[in-house]
Amino acid sequence: MTEPLNWRLRVVHTTGYRYATAVTQSYNEARLTPRSDDRQNLMVARLETVPTARVNRYTDYWGTEVNTFDLHTPHTELKVTAASVVETAAETVPAEIATWAEVRSAEAVDRHAEFLEWTTYVPKHRELSAVARSLRKGRTPDETVLAVSKWVHDTLKYQRGTTGVHSSAVDAWQAREGVCQDYAHLTLTLLRAVGIPSRYVSGYLHTKPNAAVGETVVGESHAWIEAWTGSWWGFDPTNDIPIGHRHVWVATGRDYADVSPLKGIYSGGAATAIEVTVNMTRLA
Repeated sequence: MTEPLNWRLRVVHTTGYRYATAVTQSYNEARLTPRSDDRQNLMVARLETVPTARVNRYTDYWGTEVNTFDLHTPHTELKVTAASVVETAAETVPAEIATWAEVRSAEAVDRHAEFLEWTTYVPKHRELSAVARSLRKGRTPDETVLAVSKWVHDTLKYQRGTTGVHSSAVDAWQAREGVCQDYAHLTLTLLRAVGIPSRYVSGYLHTKPNAAVGETVVGESHAWIEAWTGSWWGFDPTNDIPIGHRHVWVATGRDYADVSPLKGIYSGGAATAIEVTVNMTRLA
């Protein structure tokens, strides 16, 4: 049973681009809207663009709200601002406990097959599979999730610049460094190697556990994982902590490719990101 909703957060995520030559037309998708579940309640959300564009919405295959917009006015800069207010609570870890037989049952494998697949970001790797099997020994599925997450946390050093947006779990493991995206992908590689359905979660992390009401802090775009061990539950391997009221989730998928916050196609010069900020304010 989850705790009562105990934080209310305003999230403002701003991304700006500058183009080498004027963009004459573009099609864009934004996955920046938090979702609602037993732990989190979305109260209000909006997305604004400069230049102004009409925003349409749909829910994709993975259950993520996608905001789409076209621009046909020539422009050399683009600014996208997503603002939302959510209520969050800490999560009980895990809500239900399954045996290995239940996790590996034909019914469970069929239902969660997509979250057992290997991908470009989460590839099959012999040595990592051996690590996963060693971490599984003597542990239940939920205990294995925690052991794997701790191993990833202890193995990787948090370091920006070593890996990039296209780096795989193996790239991060070989470098022994990475960012939250890499921690999540490496954890998924290990969990899938022992047959635990697991998925990538994108969202935000409030960076101050004891923030005062009304206080605004610089937040982080963040990534963590969810595993199915009788029910879905999340854990943050980057920080080696359970999912709590400082976590705001936006999207889930097999890996980063399914939840990319902003992507699109355009006609114009090369793009350079000039502004990426996340500000989070505790409202209650």
